Amino acid sequence: MGTSKKLKVVVIGAGLGGLSAAAHLSKRDHDITIVEREAIPGGRAGMVRSNGFSLDNGPTVLTMPDLLEEAFVAAGANMSDHVTIKPVDPMYRACYADGSTLMVKHGREAMTEEIARFANQKEADAFGRFSDWLEGLYKAEMRSYIDTNLDSPLDLIKPWRDGLAILRMGGFGKLDKKVASFFDDQRLQQIFSFQSMYAGLAPYEALAIYAVITYMDSVKGVFVPEGGMHQMAAGLAEAVEKAGVDIRYSSPVSHIVRHSNGKIKGVRIGTGEGSELIEADVVVCNPDLPVAYRELLGDVEAPKKARNGKYSPSCLLWIAGVKGLPPAEAAHHNIHFGQDWDGSFKALIEDGVRMPDPSILVTLHSLDDATLAPDGCTSLYVLEPTPNLSGVIDWSKERETITQSLRDKVASLGYPTDVVVEEVYDPQDWERMGMEQGTPFALAHTFFQTGPFRPNNVDKRVPGLVFTGSSTLPGVGVPMVLVSGKLAAERVDQFAAR
Repeated sequence: MGTSKKLKVVVIGAGLGGLSAAAHLSKRDHDITIVEREAIPGGRAGMVRSNGFSLDNGPTVLTMPDLLEEAFVAAGANMSDHVTIKPVDPMYRACYADGSTLMVKHGREAMTEEIARFANQKEADAFGRFSDWLEGLYKAEMRSYIDTNLDSPLDLIKPWRDGLAILRMGGFGKLDKKVASFFDDQRLQQIFSFQSMYAGLAPYEALAIYAVITYMDSVKGVFVPEGGMHQMAAGLAEAVEKAGVDIRYSSPVSHIVRHSNGKIKGVRIGTGEGSELIEADVVVCNPDLPVAYRELLGDVEAPKKARNGKYSPSCLLWIAGVKGLPPAEAAHHNIHFGQDWDGSFKALIEDGVRMPDPSILVTLHSLDDATLAPDGCTSLYVLEPTPNLSGVIDWSKERETITQSLRDKVASLGYPTDVVVEEVYDPQDWERMGMEQGTPFALAHTFFQTGPFRPNNVDKRVPGLVFTGSSTLPGVGVPMVLVSGKLAAERVDQFAAR
């Protein structure tokens, strides 16, 4: 929707949400400035460069690259001119506690053959039915409930045909039971339901509607940008700058400034005598929503859900550049499942303690991109889900012990661990980086923290303020954050049309 009203728009943060918003706004005739506190774009999709290694320290799984491409197109650019996206195949190597290994492969035919090898033909045939169910679920959810701004629970009822379709497909039952209705093999149930963790929920508590994450992941496929995941943001930043967006790096916002009537006036960069006011009609805010209310708005209380809601588990992330090469059987993404699947979630989410036998993700970005590590070396990205800061772990005391046990486990699995350079991020680090309750995964996607029940991307108390990112609509994950930028741009259009 175009508008003849030219606005001055300031976007706080050059993360994927802020960059997506700027891209979708750039085709309108607005004056757009992005202010970013760091010296590089990306936000949580950052990168550490040291000793010849390039280490991603944010999201490690890219799905639905068409949504990334949509942002480039909005900025008048060809994605291939700025970033090269390649499929990862196999998408995962799933290693189970019983010693078995499943390769999650691109394409239905290849995956059906792999499941027949891994389990039996009955389970392989079930994969086709499961994929059809996922596709129907995704189509109904995407057009009516994800790729759209929602303002009230009534917005859930208006697209009644899609709502009825989701109901008939069992979307409001429990995810674990729905997946088990297709597969008898518990190992297959695990690989096709662990994605609920991205939404901050155990498979036994998540609704089946969140299987759309499994669709994005296991059916549509996993991809990787050349040069690492950070290149998504770096390329998009280049594209929006070419489209006329001004990006100011190393420019931390100290607070959002408002007129006496509550409307947006602009943002203040820095503090004290050296501070600067950048005036704006609209501010698009990419920092974590509850933190932005508390630290940038101050006198405007965050929505109740953001203050008192249930937050997703966090993670311990160890990234390292190491000497040596991974074992021959390793894949780009390797999931090592621990024992006692349901018990692990209970420990993590209900008890707030470390998983007794942690499941971990080991990503080897340099396996498919030799530019990310020196010859004979490997880039390691190791993630263990942990409780967020509402749990009982005292990270100030236990950080090194837990981190060392993670290093030891990675070594025991056959990966090289002769460290040249490393960084560790625990929940306290995520909190220092501006993430509520020390989790990079924001509010959990319980039903009453999803859609119109999630903190909205506009606040009538602050006309001209729009949010983007994982704490608002539609939610967590690279695809959803890219959509959130598009929805934020639509909100700016609505404001301009007044």
